[in-house]
Amino acid sequence: MQLGQIGTKGLLCAALAAGAWLASSTAEAQITIGIGVAPNCPYGYYDAAPYGCSPAGYYGPEWFRGGLFIGAGPWFHGRNHFHGYVDNRFHPDHGYQGGFPNPGDRADESWRVSQGHFHGNESRDGRGHVSPGHHGR
Repeated sequence: MQLGQIGTKGLLCAALAAGAWLASSTAEAQITIGIGVAPNCPYGYYDAAPYGCSPAGYYGPEWFRGGLFIGAGPWFHGRNHFHGYVDNRFHPDHGYQGGFPNPGDRADESWRVSQGHFHGNESRDGRGHVSPGHHGR
């Protein structure tokens, strides 16, 4: 080999190594997933996309603290291992065709369902999963 060939190859290898080092040292992986803010619904919202407002009577009283909905799906902020009852007869996937409140509506306290009058038929965790072994009440 001639000296010029070694010098060119060496320079090329050094340049490639420097480029690889710069790329690896400056590249940072950052993943941000934004889900936005929770829907502002008077009686809660469904726990799956598109997160529409649910009517009074869908969620049982355990889903509320001080009259405020504790959230569901990606915005759930209740305790760990939470299981709460819903009445899925008020869900459109189960045939409900009644009225729905709009985001921003104020709750009518006379529409809230009390513990004694609520008839939940399905238990769910706060993330929207049916809770096995928890039957309706």
